[in-house]
Amino acid sequence: MMLSNQLDGELMRVRVAMIFVVLAFLFLAATLWRTQVYSSSEYKDSLHKQSLRRVRLPGARGSIFDRNGVCLAGNRPSYCIAIYVEELRQAGKLANTIDAVEHVIDGLARDLNLQRTATRKEIESHVNKRRPLPFIAWRDVDHAVLARFAESAVTLPGVDIYVESIRSYPFGGLGAHVLGYLGRLDPDKNEEEEDDQYHFYVPEMEGNFGMEKVCNSTLAGMPGGRLLCVDASGFKHNETSERAPVAGSDVTLTIDFRIQRLLEEALGDNRAAGVVLDPRNGEVLALASSPAFNPNSFSTGIQSDDWGELNTDTNRPMINRAITGMYPPGSTFKPLVAIAAIDGTNATENMSFSCPGVFRLGETSFHCWQKRGHGWLAMRKAIEQSCNCYFCQLGLLCGPNAERIQQTARAAGMGRVSGIELVPEAAGLVPTPAWKRRAMKDEWRQGDTCNMSIGQGALLVTPLQMAVMVSAIANGGTVFRPRLVMRRSAKPEVANQTRWSQRAMRVVRGGMNDVVQSTEGTGKRAAVPGVALAAKTGTAEYGPKDERKKHTWMIAFAPFESPRYAAAIVVEDGISGGITVAPKMGALMKGIFTIEGLIKPEEATN
Repeated sequence: MMLSNQLDGELMRVRVAMIFVVLAFLFLAATLWRTQVYSSSEYKDSLHKQSLRRVRLPGARGSIFDRNGVCLAGNRPSYCIAIYVEELRQAGKLANTIDAVEHVIDGLARDLNLQRTATRKEIESHVNKRRPLPFIAWRDVDHAVLARFAESAVTLPGVDIYVESIRSYPFGGLGAHVLGYLGRLDPDKNEEEEDDQYHFYVPEMEGNFGMEKVCNSTLAGMPGGRLLCVDASGFKHNETSERAPVAGSDVTLTIDFRIQRLLEEALGDNRAAGVVLDPRNGEVLALASSPAFNPNSFSTGIQSDDWGELNTDTNRPMINRAITGMYPPGSTFKPLVAIAAIDGTNATENMSFSCPGVFRLGETSFHCWQKRGHGWLAMRKAIEQSCNCYFCQLGLLCGPNAERIQQTARAAGMGRVSGIELVPEAAGLVPTPAWKRRAMKDEWRQGDTCNMSIGQGALLVTPLQMAVMVSAIANGGTVFRPRLVMRRSAKPEVANQTRWSQRAMRVVRGGMNDVVQSTEGTGKRAAVPGVALAAKTGTAEYGPKDERKKHTWMIAFAPFESPRYAAAIVVEDGISGGITVAPKMGALMKGIFTIEGLIKPEEATN
């Protein structure tokens, strides 16, 4: 009986175990069936996603045109020699593939007579991080190299021509400080920092300076994308286009290419700057800084040595002197002093002061450029002759702290940025008693007023500010915000409507006319036959007393009765405004009115 019970118990345990085995088998079969039937699409989608890589493609950059439709910055095809890593893939470690890529590049360098520029480190980085994309071994090769490549490339696997669009500046360095330049974005940085919308970024350029930077969002357009299919090791095996990029929009500037070229020719190789405005609306017709640079050097990515050379050049070609250079204006400031005196005191056109060649204020002496003195002279003649002694005495009438002069200078746009689209822009400095106490821990004295009255001392301006100021004199007192982007429907933006009197305008404009048209005027070298040009010269000393140097100026507008052009030019370390700058201003204006047809070409060459 006990044996029978034991057998029954064993049989029961066997049956239970068999039931568990059958149930487990049924569960496994059901799971496998569900996976194959219901979940196969999910696994396929997951596998598909893991084998796809999305590449960001930059849009074609918009062009920059001058006001007449001349292309100042556009795009051109650049032919590159590219290595397609997947075609050189080697078994084993990635180092084997890297060796193969390097071997092909060495062979190309030898066959094409090219200097190898790609380092092993760059190849390693590409194979490790961006292997589905072509590796650019040489950028922007010339047609001779392309011809040699066509003959030899058939023997080399994994090599082909890759075409990319690069920025092109047809006139080289012309307008460089207006147009600016591009810089290449680091694709590795983008891939690390951006969201997961894209796995890879095709290298693109963005504006780093000038209008290329200011208008970058307009010019850059919208990116597109491309899908790459890769294998388990990340090597590409095919690609499909997903979305085409959208080209950027074009930008039209107020610049007139012809006037820009004339201005740059006038500046020459000097350390200098100049601006030409339309005094009727503030449009910038030309803006230049010398020496300049060639923005084409940046289009394929400037080499570090070249960048270092540009930035260590003592002539500072990367500085836009027209908007960031701050200089004492010298005698070009005197028209504002005359306005301040006429509108703020009882001074009149006929007010006369004596010039013995030096004006003494206590122990301080202010010398006139005419050492023998001008004798007695009235205001208009003092402007024509640029008499320091006269303007020292006139300036002292404008308040004990020169407050009327300071107010007039600020009304003309000095001491603050103009608001032009270009950045950075310097504000300059209109010194006040409060500024002197803060900066120099000293009180304002009459000598400070005399210095300001002749455009010296702590007073600092930019060439653009001087162009804005002379534009306001030309148009009767309206200070426009200078603008570079042409907007056909936009109205001119008035930065300030001064309250300069017609009486003051008549005296100042008349004196500036005499500066050029009189045989005794300091700016007679700027005279252009057939053109009524009004101007003011300036010579500002700077530096230690035993090493004095001069910044030389001229501001001008023309034609006198109905001004269409207003300009300012500064030349560092010149002789005087009348000797150094006046001929340059004359050449500029002669060229402008030749373009207009007011001067015949044969007359312009005389």
